Amino acid sequence: MLPLDTRIDETGLIRLDKKAREGFEKLGLVTIGDALAHYPRRYEDRTHFDVFPDSPMETAVCLHVEVTDCQSRFAKGRGSRFFEATVEPAAGPDLLGNRIVLRWFNLAYIHKILAVGHQLVIYGKPKVSGKRFVIDQPDFEIVDHDPASADAHMGRIVPIYPLVSGVSQKPLRALIYGLLSKIKSSDVPDWLPPGSSDTGLSRAEALKAIHYPATLAELEPAKRYLALEEFTQLQLILQKRRAEHRARGGKVHFRDRLLLKAFLEQLPFEPTGAQLRTMSEIREDMSSPHPMVRLLQGDVGAGKTLVAAGAILMAVEAGFDAALMAPTQILAEQHFLTFQQWFEPLGIEVKLKTGSKEAGGGLPLFSGGTPNHGALIIGTHALIHDKSDFPNGLGLAVIDEQHKFGVAQRQALIQRGDSPDVLVMTATPIPRTLALAFYGDLDVSILDELPPGRGKIITGIRKTTQTSQAAGFLKDQLAEGRQIYIVYPLIDESEKSKAGAASVEFEKWQELLPETNLALIHGRLSAEEKDEVMTRFRSGDTNVLVSTTVIEVGVDVPNANVMLIYNAERFGLAQLHQLRGRIGRGEHKSFCVLMIDPEVEGAAGRLHILTETRDGFKIADEDLRQRGSGEVLGTQQSGLPDLKFSELIGDTKLVEAAKSIAERFLADTEAQEG
Repeated sequence: MLPLDTRIDETGLIRLDKKAREGFEKLGLVTIGDALAHYPRRYEDRTHFDVFPDSPMETAVCLHVEVTDCQSRFAKGRGSRFFEATVEPAAGPDLLGNRIVLRWFNLAYIHKILAVGHQLVIYGKPKVSGKRFVIDQPDFEIVDHDPASADAHMGRIVPIYPLVSGVSQKPLRALIYGLLSKIKSSDVPDWLPPGSSDTGLSRAEALKAIHYPATLAELEPAKRYLALEEFTQLQLILQKRRAEHRARGGKVHFRDRLLLKAFLEQLPFEPTGAQLRTMSEIREDMSSPHPMVRLLQGDVGAGKTLVAAGAILMAVEAGFDAALMAPTQILAEQHFLTFQQWFEPLGIEVKLKTGSKEAGGGLPLFSGGTPNHGALIIGTHALIHDKSDFPNGLGLAVIDEQHKFGVAQRQALIQRGDSPDVLVMTATPIPRTLALAFYGDLDVSILDELPPGRGKIITGIRKTTQTSQAAGFLKDQLAEGRQIYIVYPLIDESEKSKAGAASVEFEKWQELLPETNLALIHGRLSAEEKDEVMTRFRSGDTNVLVSTTVIEVGVDVPNANVMLIYNAERFGLAQLHQLRGRIGRGEHKSFCVLMIDPEVEGAAGRLHILTETRDGFKIADEDLRQRGSGEVLGTQQSGLPDLKFSELIGDTKLVEAAKSIAERFLADTEAQEG
């Protein structure tokens, strides 16, 4: 019997020197259970190999080769040495004479490992360099030694694991192969309730199939079983967090709707039905002694700030202070200007506090009522540090663009008060399965209507080589009195990337638009410099803003109706949709032009959905399909564990099953404790 908590070095299957032990610990591999939960990152079918290539390939190939020559060489352009090995097919007389040169740069130890006569399995993308056929930096494995463990490494579908320094592929694979051979089903008890998985597998069967599938077809059910197990554990964390938060108790942060009524009456437009419905949901939460924890999500321009204003007025009328925390100074200052305009007629104090700036305050309290109303404090993470900012007690914490904050920062703001209500907002529409999977501890409100009067946005895709034509179009728009954003992915040029850099391209645009007032803004400017640039752009003194993604959120200039996004292929769909949301905020027809590198294959096809729809939820679903949840929603920001099967998070059936199992687990636990 081998219990899963048995230490790896006590199994007799592997000997760890100091470096290997450190490497295993860095991977989190201490016990048998840890090793079995270290899943492969890919697989190689070594029952047969790819055909030995004779031309460049767009995809990587897996080959069985023999080293016929190897030597260290000097790279003139790099100023360093590299190692190269010439290889031929290890078998197959019809292929003899075909050669590929393997090259490794900045890996000085390779020459100590490889020698003529070695047989290798290699994995990499063939290309032409000069007159030679080469693969740079290939994954490789020597397979002509260690015949005792050959079953783990050749003649089968072989797992390829994530590694760190000190841990190599073969000993790790041999260890896991040995463990799977020794352990019994009774050593790996099922964690999920019987019949909860539709795969028909036990946990032991799923683990064996995920590491050493007999066929590639076995992988899918194994992944589904283990993903259900992982998603259920995630749901347990979320639902326990929700139960603990509600059990702490809170305060009623709602007294009346006089301020809210006065605010809505002074607006020059009618709120949408979705905004009024969401304010009603928030009012019910704030009228309850249980602390509100609500996620407000809506598409770009759906009016989340107006809903937040309604929640804030409920809190301050009840005598509490409210805080609105934004991730950037630009967004905090935009909110400050908006709320000053909205709240000054009501006599509500609005203050700004960022790392470099404080403003506002000193206004008389609500002139039409009792003098015991709270105030609104808007800021960045600077709000976290000083409890004295809230003399009336923090009754409501509103956190904008919540995914930009770590969970510790959010908790630090919440702890400034005594069980405040919490409203977190995001303008990044979250696919339903992600909301289920990562926000199970929150109530969710969705703004699914856009306010009327928004200008139409036309989105097109053009090549970066068409900049001169784009400049002509910009001149026409400027002649009509409009303003323009030109966005780049980088601040400065990089040797590692051909992508456009705002600081360099700014000078080129000054030449292309010689009679135009241009400004440059990026993340390395000081807060004062950014403030000055944005003030001039809002006032119309600046016509064209050349920028990085620092303007992704919080910039609201209704007269800006054109946006050029260079190297758009480098951005996710949801981020492009966010950037596009900076235009179309006024009455003018707007234009978003996605400038793509013509050498990047498939870029236009990937971005095409942006030309078809402005529905952020459809775009978010496509973004999830293309990039997976790890890219779309970084779990490090949620305070939750990384998911090993995040590619399956889009499977609504799987996520809903996990939620149901977790609810049953908790209900059974409560019943036993009761």
